[in-house]
Amino acid sequence: MRSSPLLRVRIGVAPLDRFLAFLERDLRVEASYRLSFVWFFVGIFTSVFMFYYMARLLGPAASPHLEEYGGNYFAFLLIGIAFSRYLSVALHGFSGGIRRAQSDGTLEAMLMTPTRVPMIAFGSSLWSYTRTTLDVLVYLVVGSLFLGVELQGNVMAAVLVLLVSVAAFSAIGVISASIILVIKRGDPVVWVFSTVSSLLGGVYYPITILPDWVQRVAQLLPITYALRALRLVLLQGASLADLAGDLLILIGFCLVLIPLSVHTFRMAMRRARHDGSLTHF
Repeated sequence: MRSSPLLRVRIGVAPLDRFLAFLERDLRVEASYRLSFVWFFVGIFTSVFMFYYMARLLGPAASPHLEEYGGNYFAFLLIGIAFSRYLSVALHGFSGGIRRAQSDGTLEAMLMTPTRVPMIAFGSSLWSYTRTTLDVLVYLVVGSLFLGVELQGNVMAAVLVLLVSVAAFSAIGVISASIILVIKRGDPVVWVFSTVSSLLGGVYYPITILPDWVQRVAQLLPITYALRALRLVLLQGASLADLAGDLLILIGFCLVLIPLSVHTFRMAMRRARHDGSLTHF
């Protein structure tokens, strides 16, 4: 028997409806704490101005190492700090969503519906990604309007780099969520990867100032290529052709990490269901 068009449409949009429901839920929770939005903006303004004056102190020493990005250390630092927030939310968003659902007792209730654990993990991280995008926009607007950062704009190229980068980061976050499902505790993968990425990935300083062997380690991290490409786009107006090398490497990370993360998550789900510990924390 052929299904009606209406039924097919409903089936097709049901996952989107669920994702929007997760987003609406988290937005309502966030909006219930009105002062959090005030402190959110206060925190960004405070940190941006702190980085600005720190950059004025350190800028002359850093400028020779920043020629390919235009030589402005504050602009370099602003983009590194702003966009590294995507790495943080990707690493913690999926595992955090599962942990919250486990701890508040909603995971078991949601599993009684057609909502699967992967959708719960992705849906619970949507607000984190939305909030991070707002963070990044505020960082860039404050830096551009008040502190002299000159942003150039191939917006489509920047969005493409960001999407590929977030996909690579998120795959590592899914692996983290898989470990949480099994061991129920904070896993060392996220801590090690986050720390190494912050220190070696070019967030605060160009990797060219590091020893040669440390630079080779930095080249194993997706954030190194993501930040370099984003800086070239936003500070130098680089085209997609100029970014081809970094984009291909980031796509390579995705091709390796995404299948690995899916396989790891499936194994963790099978293990947790077998042990009967899926809803435990």
